Amino acid sequence: MTEKTVSKYLLTLEKHFTNDNPVLLKAAKIFQDLDQLEYDLGLLEEDDTTASKSSWWPIVSLIGGNSTAKSRFINNYLGTEQLTSGIQTAAHKFTVLLHNNQPSSVTLPGTALDVDHRYPFYQISQKIEQAQKGEGNRINAYLELKTIHSERLKGKLFVETPNMSVSQLNPIDLLLTKHTIESSDLVLVFTDVFDSITPLVNELIQQIILYQDSNRFVFVVEQSAAFATPANSHDIIAAAQRKLSDLGINAGQFIALSSQQASVDFTEIDHRMENVVHDRTYRVLSYLEKSIHDLQDIVIAEVRKDIIVWKERSNMSSLIILGFIAFVSVLIEVEIGLLEFLIDPVIGPIILVTLIAVMLPLHLIISRLQAKFIITRLDKRQKQLQITENLANLFERNLTIGRMLLPVTEPVGWNKKTRNRLAHLLDNIKDLVQSLNDDFGSYDEQSLKDYLDSIK
Repeated sequence: MTEKTVSKYLLTLEKHFTNDNPVLLKAAKIFQDLDQLEYDLGLLEEDDTTASKSSWWPIVSLIGGNSTAKSRFINNYLGTEQLTSGIQTAAHKFTVLLHNNQPSSVTLPGTALDVDHRYPFYQISQKIEQAQKGEGNRINAYLELKTIHSERLKGKLFVETPNMSVSQLNPIDLLLTKHTIESSDLVLVFTDVFDSITPLVNELIQQIILYQDSNRFVFVVEQSAAFATPANSHDIIAAAQRKLSDLGINAGQFIALSSQQASVDFTEIDHRMENVVHDRTYRVLSYLEKSIHDLQDIVIAEVRKDIIVWKERSNMSSLIILGFIAFVSVLIEVEIGLLEFLIDPVIGPIILVTLIAVMLPLHLIISRLQAKFIITRLDKRQKQLQITENLANLFERNLTIGRMLLPVTEPVGWNKKTRNRLAHLLDNIKDLVQSLNDDFGSYDEQSLKDYLDSIK
């Protein structure tokens, strides 16, 4: 087994989490073991890593409608006056907000997000291209990265979505909205988005229903500063809960915020933001477990399926040639008599050996020709599945004489030993989840109480 070089991305993660998060540091080590296993199978290149498929940043997304509630919240919460004219409710791009020590804000194009695996929109242009031909090259029309000097942004990313209440359903906006929710640890949904039910809002509702058991949604209700009292807040939240319940949304935390900057109390929001780091850790562990299951259920399954197809096509082609030879033999038997030669103790074996000598290399040639079609198909399939694993390379490792002749359908390297290695990695993940739970249960019971209170 050749030792795989640890990817630069994993080395950076391990360095970052050495003193910051011991659980994620161990998770990075498990990703390293998974990378080695996939490298042994021929699925990964030297510096590739499965850890780059998901962002390790704590991610908070913000979704709003026609009113200025969302943009006003961003401006007030981040405490940055320069955003007053920089982020508008009518913005048509998905904007990733990143902390920067520099006092001035900088806006970078969407390509900065598409090519950097640290961010949640890594290689999203490929998915956009699949959704709508030609749009993958227009990534800058849909995404941007904005750096902000705000202490509340430290250690996390904000993703501001465009106005969800637009009447026209854009398939790219729908794709990016789904991707944002999937990638987020916390989603702040401003209830003004439900004031008008458009096709995009309907899709948003379905996404919320799909994930509403994950405790990632906080519904923000804006109330007039003149009526911002505890009693009024309770009534406003109750009304919002009833409205969302009628839409099928029955879970999530509700927070009422004043519409006036001077009277805004962000205590509840701050408390929920503090738990995003814990949510991120659980999300990464969940993604790590999913990566292992995907290796078995998607990657290996795809290659195994095509190995079966490849063998069936190769065998069928060889049988057709044998059938043709048999047909010609019958004609010869009718004309001059061939049977007496076949049963001859000397000539018969010579004919049989000659037939094998011809068919054996012919079958190998046919198998290699059929393999070219399978390799082309696997390359396309890899792009469709949006995976980094090189399916065609694993398949090509099966093009040995022994595997072309024997009825073996399991990909080379996929054996009991490999499956045991994966099972061991899954056990390690379970141990990490348990240790993370124990941190709340025994080490910091107050954090657990606060966390549970925040998601009620």
